[in-house]
Amino acid sequence: MNNTAIAEQYERELQLFSIYMKDREYSKETQKAYTFDVMHFLHNLDGKNVGDVSDFDVMNHLTLVREAGAGARYRNRCQSAIRLFYKVLVKFQMTNHNPALNIERAKVDKNRKPTYLEKPFLDACLQLIEGKYVIRDITIVALMAYAGLRVSEIVRLNVNDFNKERSELGVLGKGEKWRYIPLPAEMNELLQHYMGERIEPKNKKDQHAMFVSQFGRRISKRMVQTVAEKTFAALQSEYPELRGMKLSAHKLRHSFATDLLRSGADLRTVQELLGHEDISTTQIYTHVLDETKKKAMNSIHPDLSRLKLKQQVK
Repeated sequence: MNNTAIAEQYERELQLFSIYMKDREYSKETQKAYTFDVMHFLHNLDGKNVGDVSDFDVMNHLTLVREAGAGARYRNRCQSAIRLFYKVLVKFQMTNHNPALNIERAKVDKNRKPTYLEKPFLDACLQLIEGKYVIRDITIVALMAYAGLRVSEIVRLNVNDFNKERSELGVLGKGEKWRYIPLPAEMNELLQHYMGERIEPKNKKDQHAMFVSQFGRRISKRMVQTVAEKTFAALQSEYPELRGMKLSAHKLRHSFATDLLRSGADLRTVQELLGHEDISTTQIYTHVLDETKKKAMNSIHPDLSRLKLKQQVK
């Protein structure tokens, strides 16, 4: 079946799914990705009614996805899309079961160490930012590096999300969940300074946007990424030892988490500050704890010189 045929056969189900995601304010990127995943799943059903789908059908689809070369993370995204699709159908009584509900997620490698910048290089990043909108760009990079915000969260920030009296920033993250980040005095001062120089939006729908482009619109994800890319280019030009290191806006978030753990924050606190739904996601940063443990053990110097250790005779 082609996409047109699928859209026609499952028109009501897909329409309901789309309305639900919009109503729950899923990001446009998530809506697009989940719709693509569900369409792919429906294609593999070969015309079967959604109410007749079993967990075997879902497992078969996910297996086909893996065999086509997809990794565990993409496979898990497909599963999440199908599970949400059926959650909506069950909620609105279009079927009575969710065949994706009890299927285990694929194991994702948690041992790979995220790339991060040491704190001196983070501080250097801000010093190297230049241009007409330097305060705006410094604030954007600082929020990723010292508050752990995602690119999408930077884009969605509104002016009233910043409470200067409480020195707190409200962040609307993944799954439309809010988290509140206490800001150090320096970040509070920087945000207040930026607010005094913020460009006034030209478009009424963007009037509350915290970060505004030169055209008077809410800043785009691509623009935030460009700001980060220019900053990293300047950093690697200044520090040759960083050349060849793959840096992106998300690496600033990795650096934030790494610095928190090195400063003694526990995993649960880091999880809440990063907005991770599952603490297992936060555990990719435990390499920092491993380094701390190793350093602690290396500080122990037991005096074994007076022990008469028997030499084992072979």
